[in-house]
Amino acid sequence: MEMLLGSNWNLEPAGGSTGEAFIAHDGSQKLFLKCNSSPFLAVLSAEGIVPKLLWTKRLANGDVITAQRYIEGRELGSKDMQLPEVAQLLRRIHTSKELLEMLKRIENQVHSPDVLLAKLRKKAIYQQHRVPPIYQQAFAYLEQNKTNIEHENFVVCHCDLNHNNWIVENNEALFLIDWDGASVADPALDLSIMLHWYVPRATWEEWLRDYGIELNDSLFRRMHWYITMHTLDYLLESDEDNDVFRSQWVEYLESLMAEDVFTD
Repeated sequence: MEMLLGSNWNLEPAGGSTGEAFIAHDGSQKLFLKCNSSPFLAVLSAEGIVPKLLWTKRLANGDVITAQRYIEGRELGSKDMQLPEVAQLLRRIHTSKELLEMLKRIENQVHSPDVLLAKLRKKAIYQQHRVPPIYQQAFAYLEQNKTNIEHENFVVCHCDLNHNNWIVENNEALFLIDWDGASVADPALDLSIMLHWYVPRATWEEWLRDYGIELNDSLFRRMHWYITMHTLDYLLESDEDNDVFRSQWVEYLESLMAEDVFTD
C-alpha cells in the first residue's frame, strides 16, 4: 500500500474482521482504503449510501484497492437506531432499483428462506456444534414455517445492521458501511434485526411508518422467522467459552420459541 500511495503517506489499521482496511494520511488529508472491496461499492457511493469512492486501482498481484473519502463522524448508539433518519435510509436502500440490479449481477442467488436455512444447517455441521434441544427446536420451527413466509418482493439487504455500521458525519449525513455480506432477499431479513434488537415493540408501528410501510400479520411473521434464524446463526458462530454471552442469547432464543406467531 505504501508503494501505491507514496512515501509521504502513513497507514494505520482501520479495524474490522478481515484486517484489510486501513486509514491513510499524509498530514493534510485522510483516506479510507480497503483491499478487494465488492464492485458493489461503486453504486453504493453513487447513491450516497457510503462515503464517496475516490478511486480504484488494481495491483500487479490482482488485488484491487479502493479509496474512499474519510469522514470524521461517530457510530450510532443502540438508541439512535430508533431515529426516523435510520428508517428512511434503510427504506431508500430497499427501494433502490439501481442497487438491486447491480447486486443481481454480482450475486446470482436470491437468499430465500430455503437457501438461508440450508446454509445454517451446513454451518452447524461444519462447525461440529453439539446441537442442544433449543437449537433443534429452532431448526424445526424454521423448517416447518419456511413456506408460511413466502414473499415475492426481494430487495438489497445489508444483512448486518449492527449499530456500529451506521456512521453519522457532523450530525448531518448518515452512512451505512460494511457491505461485504449484502444479499438479495426479503426486506424482513433486515427489518427483523432493526425492530427486534433496537426498537421497543410499542413503537414498531411508528418506526415502520417512518420507513414507509404498515405493520401487518405477514410482516410480523416474516420478521419472527428471520430473527429466529439470525439468533440461531449468532449462537452457532459465538465463542463457546463465553458462557455468560451464550446463556443470554439462548434465553433470547427460548423467548422467541415461546411466541406462537403462526397460530391465528
